[in-house]
Amino acid sequence: MNHSLSTRFAARLDSLSASIVFYAVFLIAFAWVGRYFGVAQSFSITDILSFALLCAPYWFFGFGLERFLIRVLDGTWRRLGAGAALMIPWLVFTLPRNAFDLRMFAGLLAVILAICGVLELGRGRRAPHWCDWAALALLAFAVELPYFRNAWHAPGLSGASKLLFVDAGLLGYLVIRPIGGIGFDLRPRGVDFGVGLREFCFYTPIALALGFGLGFLHWQAAGFPVARFAASWIFTLFFVALPEEIFFRGLLLNFLERQWGARAALVGSALLFGLAHFPKRAAFNWRYVILAAIAGVFYGRAWLARRRVLTSGVTHATVDAVWSVWFR
Repeated sequence: MNHSLSTRFAARLDSLSASIVFYAVFLIAFAWVGRYFGVAQSFSITDILSFALLCAPYWFFGFGLERFLIRVLDGTWRRLGAGAALMIPWLVFTLPRNAFDLRMFAGLLAVILAICGVLELGRGRRAPHWCDWAALALLAFAVELPYFRNAWHAPGLSGASKLLFVDAGLLGYLVIRPIGGIGFDLRPRGVDFGVGLREFCFYTPIALALGFGLGFLHWQAAGFPVARFAASWIFTLFFVALPEEIFFRGLLLNFLERQWGARAALVGSALLFGLAHFPKRAAFNWRYVILAAIAGVFYGRAWLARRRVLTSGVTHATVDAVWSVWFR
């Protein structure tokens, strides 16, 4: 028994060590992305520390952090306290700048605690519950509210508040109310790229035909800028694709499938995904809504194929990176 325990402990230690090493690689990669896009030069030490602390829950939940936190956060107040602790990166960013804003602090904290508190009410329930729809509505409202986009008021960090709410959602659904089936795992597998790129290939001819036919896509002769595509793909995967895939596939499609079945849930979640893109570059950009809704079907197919957010994230990131480099 002692040998078995020591073996499991060694395996967990190796996993923790690997996740820390990969996190360092992740931060170095984003330093390169930031320099490539010309924003990293303006970051101070506290900006970098704030970013690292903000990304840490997001990253380490992808390596099984929830298994530890479920054991440690064994009471309601501890779990709510963990939610409040998610505000530390914002304080690290604002206090050295003398930019602390009480209303912003109160607003961000209120949203986080509301999400955590609502999900506390659903603990122990296996089926989707009203608290789940309330939590998803809070997450969607917080991400779309323009006010919170200025929480990290610095070039290159305007979207950081989205990651704060990603952290809150992951804490909520992996620790406070662990519903299972989300598929958030950042340890890549070959199948993530195989299935993800397969769905990208299925979607591409439809997107090109409709996009050019509707006047939404416009070819820009960019050659094949490898560095630009790589930077766009890495940035998109972690800051756009995975956050949206957690919400629309890991949570929304997951919940709808349990109530409607896979096909209806796939269509329903894709329609909602499309509608979520309506205000992009126009008051109501119906062309974007149509293309995003169809894309949502293929992102959903990727998630359903392996029940992994990273799989659909590969499809999503590749679509967006190709679009941003060659078809804007």
